[in-house]
Amino acid sequence: MSLLALALAAFANPAMIRSGPIPGAEPLADHCGRIVYCFGAAWAQDKLPLPRFASLQSGEVNMRAGPGETYPILWTYQRAGLPVEIIEEFDIWRRIRDHDGVVGWVKSTLLVGKRHVLVRDSQRPLRKSPEAGALPVALVDPGVILKVLECAGDWCRLEVQGYKGWLMKTEFWGVYAAETLED
Repeated sequence: MSLLALALAAFANPAMIRSGPIPGAEPLADHCGRIVYCFGAAWAQDKLPLPRFASLQSGEVNMRAGPGETYPILWTYQRAGLPVEIIEEFDIWRRIRDHDGVVGWVKSTLLVGKRHVLVRDSQRPLRKSPEAGALPVALVDPGVILKVLECAGDWCRLEVQGYKGWLMKTEFWGVYAAETLED
Protein backbone atom coordinates (compact mmCIF):
# COMPACT_ATOMS: atom_id res chain seq x y z
CA MET A 1 0.00 0.00 0.00
CA SER A 2 1.55 3.34 -0.98
CA LEU A 3 1.86 6.15 1.53
CA LEU A 4 -0.76 8.10 -0.43
CA ALA A 5 -3.19 5.15 -0.30
CA LEU A 6 -2.49 4.77 3.42
CA ALA A 7 -3.18 8.48 3.97
CA LEU A 8 -6.43 8.28 1.99
CA ALA A 9 -7.48 5.19 3.93
CA ALA A 10 -6.70 7.00 7.19
CA PHE A 11 -8.83 9.95 6.11
CA ALA A 12 -11.73 7.56 5.56
CA ASN A 13 -10.93 5.56 8.69
CA PRO A 14 -8.67 7.38 11.22
CA ALA A 15 -8.43 4.20 13.32
CA MET A 16 -5.99 2.81 10.68
CA ILE A 17 -3.20 5.23 11.66
CA ARG A 18 -1.48 4.67 14.97
CA SER A 19 1.82 5.71 16.43
CA GLY A 20 4.16 3.04 17.72
CA PRO A 21 4.40 -0.65 16.85
CA ILE A 22 1.21 -2.51 15.98
CA PRO A 23 0.99 -6.29 16.28
CA GLY A 24 0.90 -7.77 12.76
CA ALA A 25 1.90 -4.48 11.10
CA GLU A 26 5.06 -4.07 9.09
CA PRO A 27 7.26 -1.03 9.78
CA LEU A 28 8.44 0.82 6.67
CA ALA A 29 10.70 3.83 6.44
CA ASP A 30 9.51 6.48 3.99
CA HIS A 31 11.97 8.57 1.96
CA CYS A 32 12.33 11.02 4.89
CA GLY A 33 13.20 8.25 7.34
CA ARG A 34 9.86 8.34 9.19
CA ILE A 35 8.47 4.99 10.22
CA VAL A 36 5.01 4.13 8.90
CA TYR A 37 3.17 0.97 9.95
CA CYS A 38 1.22 -0.77 7.20
CA PHE A 39 -1.05 -3.74 7.63
CA GLY A 40 -3.95 -5.54 6.02
CA ALA A 41 -4.59 -8.23 3.40
CA ALA A 42 -3.93 -5.94 0.42
CA TRP A 43 -0.47 -5.08 1.74
CA ALA A 44 0.44 -8.72 2.33
CA GLN A 45 -0.58 -9.72 -1.22
CA ASP A 46 1.44 -6.97 -2.91
CA LYS A 47 4.72 -7.87 -1.23
CA LEU A 48 7.02 -10.12 -3.27
CA PRO A 49 10.27 -11.59 -1.98
CA LEU A 50 13.52 -9.66 -2.25
CA PRO A 51 15.87 -9.96 -3.95
CA ARG A 52 14.26 -11.23 -7.16
CA PHE A 53 14.91 -10.99 -10.88
CA ALA A 54 12.81 -9.10 -13.43
CA SER A 55 13.37 -7.73 -16.93
CA LEU A 56 13.23 -4.25 -18.45
CA GLN A 57 9.90 -3.77 -20.24
CA SER A 58 10.92 -1.23 -22.86
CA GLY A 59 13.88 -0.18 -24.94
CA GLU A 60 14.38 3.01 -22.94
CA VAL A 61 14.49 2.88 -19.15
CA ASN A 62 16.01 5.58 -16.95
CA MET A 63 17.87 4.51 -13.82
CA ARG A 64 17.79 7.26 -11.20
CA ALA A 65 19.86 8.07 -8.11
CA GLY A 66 16.77 7.83 -5.87
CA PRO A 67 13.12 6.76 -5.85
CA GLY A 68 11.52 9.71 -7.64
CA GLU A 69 11.57 11.69 -10.86
CA THR A 70 13.35 14.60 -9.19
CA TYR A 71 16.47 12.47 -8.69
CA PRO A 72 19.12 12.68 -11.43
CA ILE A 73 19.27 10.06 -14.16
CA LEU A 74 22.35 7.87 -13.68
CA TRP A 75 21.93 5.69 -16.72
CA THR A 76 19.51 5.07 -19.60
CA TYR A 77 19.11 1.43 -20.60
CA GLN A 78 18.23 0.79 -24.23
CA ARG A 79 17.63 -2.96 -24.21
CA ALA A 80 14.14 -4.35 -23.66
CA GLY A 81 14.30 -7.69 -21.85
CA LEU A 82 17.58 -6.93 -20.06
CA PRO A 83 17.54 -8.89 -16.78
CA VAL A 84 17.89 -6.91 -13.55
CA GLU A 85 17.79 -7.87 -9.89
CA ILE A 86 15.29 -6.03 -7.69
CA ILE A 87 16.96 -5.46 -4.32
CA GLU A 88 14.68 -2.89 -2.66
CA GLU A 89 11.21 -1.36 -3.05
CA PHE A 90 9.73 2.03 -2.22
CA ASP A 91 6.19 2.85 -3.33
CA ILE A 92 6.19 2.53 -7.16
CA TRP A 93 10.00 2.52 -7.34
CA ARG A 94 12.35 -0.45 -7.43
CA ARG A 95 16.04 -0.35 -6.60
CA ILE A 96 17.76 -2.61 -9.10
CA ARG A 97 21.19 -4.06 -9.77
CA ASP A 98 22.27 -4.87 -13.32
CA HIS A 99 24.69 -7.55 -14.54
CA ASP A 100 27.64 -5.16 -14.09
CA GLY A 101 26.69 -4.40 -10.47
CA VAL A 102 25.35 -0.89 -11.21
CA VAL A 103 22.64 0.03 -8.68
CA GLY A 104 19.86 2.62 -9.00
CA TRP A 105 16.09 3.19 -9.01
CA VAL A 106 13.50 2.62 -11.77
CA LYS A 107 9.70 2.85 -11.85
CA SER A 108 8.03 -0.51 -11.28
CA THR A 109 5.92 0.00 -14.43
CA LEU A 110 9.12 -0.26 -16.49
CA LEU A 111 9.79 -3.79 -15.23
CA VAL A 112 8.10 -7.07 -16.13
CA GLY A 113 8.09 -10.45 -14.44
CA LYS A 114 8.84 -12.29 -17.71
CA ARG A 115 12.29 -13.65 -17.19
CA HIS A 116 15.28 -13.18 -19.44
CA VAL A 117 18.96 -13.92 -18.98
CA LEU A 118 22.17 -12.43 -20.34
CA VAL A 119 25.07 -14.53 -21.64
CA ARG A 120 28.33 -13.43 -20.02
CA ASP A 121 32.05 -13.70 -20.75
CA SER A 122 32.26 -15.95 -23.82
CA GLN A 123 30.33 -17.62 -26.63
CA ARG A 124 28.17 -20.51 -25.35
CA PRO A 125 26.59 -23.49 -27.12
CA LEU A 126 22.80 -23.62 -26.67
CA ARG A 127 22.34 -27.39 -26.27
CA LYS A 128 19.59 -29.74 -27.50
CA SER A 129 19.20 -31.33 -24.05
CA PRO A 130 20.38 -30.49 -20.51
CA GLU A 131 23.63 -32.45 -20.72
CA ALA A 132 27.20 -31.19 -21.10
CA GLY A 133 27.80 -33.45 -24.12
CA ALA A 134 24.50 -32.70 -25.91
CA LEU A 135 24.64 -31.39 -29.46
CA PRO A 136 24.46 -27.61 -29.85
CA VAL A 137 21.48 -26.06 -31.66
CA ALA A 138 23.09 -22.60 -31.78
CA LEU A 139 26.10 -20.65 -30.57
CA VAL A 140 25.22 -17.64 -28.42
CA ASP A 141 27.57 -14.65 -28.12
CA PRO A 142 28.26 -12.74 -24.89
CA GLY A 143 25.72 -9.97 -24.31
CA VAL A 144 22.85 -11.83 -25.99
CA ILE A 145 19.54 -11.77 -24.10
CA LEU A 146 17.54 -15.02 -24.04
CA LYS A 147 13.97 -15.68 -22.87
CA VAL A 148 13.67 -18.18 -20.01
CA LEU A 149 11.32 -21.09 -20.75
CA GLU A 150 12.10 -23.26 -17.70
CA CYS A 151 14.84 -23.99 -15.17
CA ALA A 152 15.50 -27.14 -13.19
CA GLY A 153 18.62 -28.21 -11.36
CA ASP A 154 21.74 -26.71 -12.96
CA TRP A 155 20.13 -26.04 -16.37
CA CYS A 156 17.65 -23.64 -17.98
CA ARG A 157 15.78 -24.06 -21.26
CA LEU A 158 16.04 -20.78 -23.15
CA GLU A 159 14.93 -19.24 -26.43
CA VAL A 160 16.51 -16.70 -28.75
CA GLN A 161 15.46 -15.86 -32.34
CA GLY A 162 13.41 -19.06 -32.62
CA TYR A 163 16.18 -21.32 -31.32
CA LYS A 164 15.37 -23.26 -28.15
CA GLY A 165 17.95 -25.07 -26.08
CA TRP A 166 19.68 -25.50 -22.75
CA LEU A 167 22.45 -23.61 -20.96
CA MET A 168 23.93 -24.25 -17.54
CA LYS A 169 23.04 -21.58 -14.96
CA THR A 170 26.74 -20.76 -14.57
CA GLU A 171 26.88 -19.62 -18.22
CA PHE A 172 24.58 -16.59 -17.90
CA TRP A 173 23.22 -13.95 -15.48
CA GLY A 174 19.59 -13.61 -14.43
CA VAL A 175 18.60 -16.77 -12.49
CA TYR A 176 19.57 -17.84 -8.98
CA ALA A 177 21.51 -21.12 -8.62
CA ALA A 178 18.76 -22.84 -6.58
CA GLU A 179 15.84 -21.36 -8.54
CA THR A 180 13.32 -23.56 -10.36
CA LEU A 181 11.08 -22.03 -13.05
CA GLU A 182 8.32 -23.63 -15.09
CA ASP A 183 7.02 -22.68 -18.54
